[in-house]
Amino acid sequence: MSVLRDVQHLSVHLAHPLAQFGLFMAASALMIWRLQAIEGKGFEGTVLGTLIMPYCSGFANLVFAFVMSRAGGKGSTVLENCIVNNVTNLTLILGLSTLFFGAATVNKKAPGKKKMPAQTQRLNRLDLLFTLVALFLFTGTLWALAKDGVLDFYDGLVLVGLFLFWQVLHVFEILKNNVRQNRGFHWSIVLDLLLIGVSAYGVYYSVDYLVEWVSHVKSPYIGVKDLGWLSGALMVLPNAFIALYYGYAGRQDIVVSSQVGDGHICIPMCIGLFALFDKITIPGFFQIGIYIIAGAAVLHFLSIALMGRLPRALGFVLVGGYAVFVYTGVVQQ
Repeated sequence: MSVLRDVQHLSVHLAHPLAQFGLFMAASALMIWRLQAIEGKGFEGTVLGTLIMPYCSGFANLVFAFVMSRAGGKGSTVLENCIVNNVTNLTLILGLSTLFFGAATVNKKAPGKKKMPAQTQRLNRLDLLFTLVALFLFTGTLWALAKDGVLDFYDGLVLVGLFLFWQVLHVFEILKNNVRQNRGFHWSIVLDLLLIGVSAYGVYYSVDYLVEWVSHVKSPYIGVKDLGWLSGALMVLPNAFIALYYGYAGRQDIVVSSQVGDGHICIPMCIGLFALFDKITIPGFFQIGIYIIAGAAVLHFLSIALMGRLPRALGFVLVGGYAVFVYTGVVQQ
């Protein structure tokens, strides 16, 4: 009986928005911590930021899309969540990390590690440009498919197919790189994946509760109409942790690739998966969101292609772009 009372007591404490927010943050932090450990076990550099980290920092977006699919008719909210997430990653997160860590280039010596070889720097630079090219492709495809105002089952097939092809490319790249270096995956990755799985359940549990709470809360300030924006802002926080850690470590390549890679989870994966089961009606601020994503991607691409990094001055432009997005999507609505 005492065990049952303890479980009931714990469930009462967890049934609170702040407790669920704490659970979400703790689960996300645990997930990112184990991901960072995986870097030296067969996954390195921008591949880590492009293939592995997005599934964890973007897992909450996948969970949100799943939770919304159970209600039906929530496609616009899912699209809103994904657009807010992508714009925030590419403007606010990368803008602030550039302002605070703008002097950090990809050749800075990370704490406790050897200086990165020049050839590795060049390869990481090419990988970043390749990732940004994929961002152009995914965003442009979504823009073209949404011209009729609706995303249906066949549009979802196109988006999900593009994402799966992109992931397969990276899986083969990892396998080829390990063959070149005569290296395999360390057995302890299994333990890391188990911990990541526990974290994933914590993220699911907290997101499910918070969505339900916002949908029924009685407040003049927040409600179900704000769910897309609120969830998009919340799910950016794990990305901010990644940017803070790797920005401090001088790995701007992972900072950029992780933020762009997280965007790939939202566009096209989350949107495409939802469209397979329910039609998505395009919201009014969709166009400005797409334009800001594309504009930020162009600035990132040119900066990395010409200078090999994001200059500090670019941070002001990116943060300004986020302010325009919030004003257009929130203040004017």
